[in-house]
Amino acid sequence: MSEQPQCLWSPSTARLARSRVNQYLQWLASRDQHFSDYQALWQWSVDHIEEFWASIWAYFDIQCSVPYQQVVSSHQMPGAIWFEGARLNFAEQLFRFNTDAATANKDAIVAESETRDRVTLSWGEVREQVTAVANTLRALGVGPGDRVVAYLPNTPEAAIAFYACASIGAIWSSCSPDMGASSVLDRFRQIDPKLLIAVDGYRYGGKAFNRLEVVRQMREELPTLQHTVLLPYLDTSLDISAALPGALRWQDLFTHPAAQANPIRFEQLPADHPLWILYSSGTTGMPKPIVHGHGGSLVECLKGNALSLDLGEDDRFLWFSTTGWVMWNAQISGLLVGATICIYDGNPGHPDLSRLWKFAEAMRLTFFGVGAAFFANCMKAGIEPRKIADLSSLRSVGSTGSPLSDEAFHWIYQQVHPDVLLASISGGTDVAAPFVASSPLLPVYAGEMQCRSLGVAVHALDERGEPMMDEVGELVITKPMPSMPLFFWNDPGNQRYLDSYFDHYPGLWRHGDWIKITPRGGAVIYGRSDATINRYGVRMGTAEIYRVVEELPEVLDSMVVDLEYLGRESYMPLFVVLREGHSLDDALKQHLCDQIRTRLSARHVPNEVFAAPEIPRTLTGKKMELPIKKLLLGSEIDKIANPDAMSNPGSLQWYAEFANQRRADKSG
Repeated sequence: MSEQPQCLWSPSTARLARSRVNQYLQWLASRDQHFSDYQALWQWSVDHIEEFWASIWAYFDIQCSVPYQQVVSSHQMPGAIWFEGARLNFAEQLFRFNTDAATANKDAIVAESETRDRVTLSWGEVREQVTAVANTLRALGVGPGDRVVAYLPNTPEAAIAFYACASIGAIWSSCSPDMGASSVLDRFRQIDPKLLIAVDGYRYGGKAFNRLEVVRQMREELPTLQHTVLLPYLDTSLDISAALPGALRWQDLFTHPAAQANPIRFEQLPADHPLWILYSSGTTGMPKPIVHGHGGSLVECLKGNALSLDLGEDDRFLWFSTTGWVMWNAQISGLLVGATICIYDGNPGHPDLSRLWKFAEAMRLTFFGVGAAFFANCMKAGIEPRKIADLSSLRSVGSTGSPLSDEAFHWIYQQVHPDVLLASISGGTDVAAPFVASSPLLPVYAGEMQCRSLGVAVHALDERGEPMMDEVGELVITKPMPSMPLFFWNDPGNQRYLDSYFDHYPGLWRHGDWIKITPRGGAVIYGRSDATINRYGVRMGTAEIYRVVEELPEVLDSMVVDLEYLGRESYMPLFVVLREGHSLDDALKQHLCDQIRTRLSARHVPNEVFAAPEIPRTLTGKKMELPIKKLLLGSEIDKIANPDAMSNPGSLQWYAEFANQRRADKSG
């Protein structure tokens, strides 16, 4: 059994009482459903998924013109049909918070960026803009089932455009403008879009990036496009007629004769009508176009934002993201629970790593969410957020994207705020929802995600498919979730879908992560199972090595891969990025290995340690262990990863040269 980690936070009586999940428990109790604690609630939610999801539908008073006939058709995966017969619209739920003059004037979206000054939209203004854009899109011939693609940064316009598309039944798909042409086209070509919304460029890290050439290329290579809408973001005086002949200006969507029709009309759609198309990372093959529906996405977003993240009408909510990461979808869904969403577009480290913390102060954020790598960077840089910004308004801090180290847990409570819910969560683009999440009902333990998400039957399984407790196993979902993909776009016979999740344990969703469920009901993620180390018969997650290595003050970043050869002993190199002023001498190598041996085991100790200039990462910040493993095993550099799907594609060349030198040394 594992040793219990340190408890860093417990909810106060007041926090428990006012939490959204406590209000939900009281509502259940009024219907004669009583639960003693979170674990009992979770167990009921997965043992009785029909009753649980029916309660979510009723509790949040889902707006629908026709009620569903049954909650779910079966427990079969894939193939379960959710809320069959219902007619509804994801966007309609949004405007229940704009019911009178007082709420109409309340902030709905507040945004800052490197590119322009602050923009604030009230709930009334959001309604007016969504109405105008939806009406104009209809007039342009965009209707239910048509794909609208966006090449936009994280701006209010992106949120407005998405909600307008959802309201008319068009299917939304977005990429961030920091992605290159081939990467974007790999995604958008697969779904035959009818309309493109794009920017001319943006500023990041103090530098201007003109993207007009990419937009022109998209127009040329997406033959189904009928319209292009350009948002002049980098150059507001841009002559669009000269730069992109035939394109509409974003402002034209508000001056079109159809724009002023009122009130807004929400297309009533089946629950499984596609809402948005998200994409797998695309670093090792063609990105998978993952389709989610109106009904499933709506109930998951409401449940997650309210009952897990504890968001409501009094919250000011940031989850720093680009439009190409699923956390953008999570951010804009904050409007569904009445929260004000606070958006920042730009480099969070420019001019230095205090930027987002000062944004948190200016916005009076109650919820501050980022990728785990941001916290690690702040720690390494010696940032003390409480000393550089007034963070007294914070109630919660969110982290995802990669496992959060024990050290980072401690740092957040010491340097950010001593009394916050630390919502360390893990899920996937695949379901646009967390598998393991947070709860204001529970304490926070160092290095541990608090709980399994309500309604999500997540377990750690061994190779035989047997569940394990307090041991590392495959992360598997044993019952359907409403937000599981409807299908992959253009996937005949669902073959890619089946191969992606159901080839290992037939009938069960295997996600591709290592997980341990703790005796407390929490969870620890140990990295991707497809990049797992298996030395001498012992399975190891890469994240546990990173926890040890990256706590050392000399190390900024690290990556380990296990090079497996048939009939040969395992060879495992460790690559480290060192802080300025440090070099990888024999003493530091020995210290690294000693720490790994002492805190983990002798099996975790690498064969060799190398200093590298960078660790290759995807656009969403994930370490690219599997591509580097393939490169070191002999694959060509152009076969292992798509550079346009990487945040630092130039980093690959060093590893290619390393691999070539290693092969030359072995042959010599």
